[in-house]
Amino acid sequence: MEVVYIITFFIIGLFFGSFFCCLGIRLSTNKDFVKSRSVCDKCHHQLAWYDLIPIFSYIRLKGRCRYCKEKISPLSLFIELFTGCLYALSYYSFNFSFDLVIALLIVSMAMIIFSSDLTYLIIPDEVLLFFSVAIIIIEFLKNGFNGVFFSIISGLSLFFFMFCLMKFGNALFKKESLGGGDVKLLFVIGLVLDPFLGLLSIFLASFIALPISLYLLYKNKEHMIPFGPFLLISFLIFFFSKITTTEILSFLSLIFLL
Repeated sequence: MEVVYIITFFIIGLFFGSFFCCLGIRLSTNKDFVKSRSVCDKCHHQLAWYDLIPIFSYIRLKGRCRYCKEKISPLSLFIELFTGCLYALSYYSFNFSFDLVIALLIVSMAMIIFSSDLTYLIIPDEVLLFFSVAIIIIEFLKNGFNGVFFSIISGLSLFFFMFCLMKFGNALFKKESLGGGDVKLLFVIGLVLDPFLGLLSIFLASFIALPISLYLLYKNKEHMIPFGPFLLISFLIFFFSKITTTEILSFLSLIFLL
């Protein structure tokens, strides 16, 4: 039965992933994501329902538009796959629980932000606000008022730290070093992770981003690189690993004793 649930969550994730990719892009361009229909980015031809089947349509069309034959961005394919896998992992890790709901919210938010930040270097405020409220509600149902209070304090602490880091970077490099969306994203991360793990997620994100950023700077001479996806990757690693601050501090103390 567990296998059936995992497969079900994977399939649900595929369809939601397609929606999240579309939502992230449309929010970034202020397009109506409720009434407007999906179109080809190149020829703007309206797509039929059978052009929008997750993964299958991309493979069947060999990554090209049915109408103009131009290449389709693989971003939607990757978002669909990652959402499906992470939805399945969410169920596998937390079964039916409040933590499962939080995991699904986190994954959903991450996929929307991946789409918007990788495409337009934008993290929509609407996305952060919606998922902040949703996570706070679930935290209240799970841990009560005290749990929510600690989560909000943790979120505000990380927000303030990231804000100071942004101001320091701006002064040091004489230009924008971090986007406002990255700073606000830390508040959402802090609602789930404690401040120590949140700080470690910033460090891990920087570590992951460094080689990729150097390559992109060398290859494309690109000076604007989205940091949000790296923050979300490190956030997801800490969240799904279920590692705690106590375990990390115990490990570090053992290293120093040796």
